[in-house]
Amino acid sequence: MSRPAAPPGLGGLVIVDKPAGMSSHAVVARVRRLAGTRRVGHAGTLDPMATGVLVLGVERATRVLGHLALTDKDYAATIRLGQSTVTDDAEGEIVADRSAAAVTDQQVREQAAAWTGDLMQRPSAVSAIKVDGARAYALVRAGEQVELAARPVRIARFAVVALRRPEPDLLDVDVEVTCSTGTYIRALARDMGEALGVGGHLTALRRTRSGSFRVSEARTLDSLEADFAIVPLAAAVAREFPRVDVDDDLAHSVRHGGRLDARLAPVEVAGPYGVFGPDGAVLALMERREEALRPLVVFV
Repeated sequence: MSRPAAPPGLGGLVIVDKPAGMSSHAVVARVRRLAGTRRVGHAGTLDPMATGVLVLGVERATRVLGHLALTDKDYAATIRLGQSTVTDDAEGEIVADRSAAAVTDQQVREQAAAWTGDLMQRPSAVSAIKVDGARAYALVRAGEQVELAARPVRIARFAVVALRRPEPDLLDVDVEVTCSTGTYIRALARDMGEALGVGGHLTALRRTRSGSFRVSEARTLDSLEADFAIVPLAAAVAREFPRVDVDDDLAHSVRHGGRLDARLAPVEVAGPYGVFGPDGAVLALMERREEALRPLVVFV
């Protein structure tokens, strides 16, 4: 097998179908080796148990990742009612068994509807959120009690797809969720179980979409090993952000950190614009502030 070529130009995005049992950091380490560079990062981490879309940036494309993360996501998941775990998913120790034999399909569907919309969600205690400078999961593993503050999330869709009873006292619920970034699907499993009085945790999770990137275009690590496919930076920016095209004079100004007249932007949006030169090269990400577009990231 031939060694993959170095990333072209300014780098780009790699859309990975993350396997189960592997951390997002381990995926980054593998792609660093494949790309031949240490400048690789990811947008929107996935727990080791989870699979699916993980968006990675290579070289200068790492600088857009923080902006790409401000998107909605789709998940397919399985919630097990009747058991609670310390991590709210199947990787944690079971801390309570309460029979879900009496839980009906209608009750489950009503709960899915109740947990849809703009919500305040309490993240799982075993998470990467920092508490007094330490990761919450590290405090939990050290034996401390951690109660994280609720934060606003949006659940646009919480659909029950199927229900199964693997055992008389357990109920497995296959769901599909569309949500804002920062939403914990295992917290949804926990909260649904608590509301039904039987406890719940997540047994399977697959991210099927992150922003505009769908699992159908994601590549496994093995396929990337054979053919290192990358979405070039210019194509990625054009796909993800409203586009502003400028002439040579303005391109020169942008390359040196200059501002642009906000009237050049085709639409008014809260997030960044991708700015392109006359040759189609991506120059910068810029944001609207009052009457000007100001640089967030300059690529060249």
